[in-house]
Amino acid sequence: MSGTGNAVSDVTLTGVPRTHANGLNAAVVTITNSTGATASYAVKVDFVDPAGQVVDSSIVGAEQLAAGATTQPLVYTEKDSGQTLTARLAQAQRY
Repeated sequence: MSGTGNAVSDVTLTGVPRTHANGLNAAVVTITNSTGATASYAVKVDFVDPAGQVVDSSIVGAEQLAAGATTQPLVYTEKDSGQTLTARLAQAQRY
C-alpha cells in the first residue's frame, strides 16, 4: 500500500482510558464500510509520544464487512506503558 491508503475516510479512532485498558495505551478503531459492496480492511495505527515520534505500530483488520456495516476492533501497545501515547491513523486500505 502506498500513502495512507484508499479507506482513511472509513476509519476513526477513539482513545481508551488507560484505567480501562490494564494500564496500556489503547484505541478503538471504528471501521465503517461506506461502499455498496462487501469489503475487507487493513488498518495501521501508530502510537506516538508527546514529541510526535512513532513509538509503536499496530495493525488490525476486518474481513468481509458488509456494505454499510461497522466493526470496532481494539488496538493497543505494550511499549512505553509508563507514558501517555496518542493513537494516530497511519494507513487504511480497503480490498
